[in-house]
Amino acid sequence: MKTASEYRKHAEECRVLAKQVPEGEQCNQLLEMARTWDNLAIERERLVRNHPELDTSKSPT
Repeated sequence: MKTASEYRKHAEECRVLAKQVPEGEQCNQLLEMARTWDNLAIERERLVRNHPELDTSKSPT
């Protein structure tokens, strides 16, 4: 399962791409994808907060 930081990275990639296309449907879709990735990051953080054993961001010791 991806980490919240990985989801945020995808969101940023979508925002960068959105800046490279003209305003319109494609730009709007990329920005919507960024919002979805951001929401997934928030949900992942909430899940890990409630279930720390699911935290894959830390390597096992």
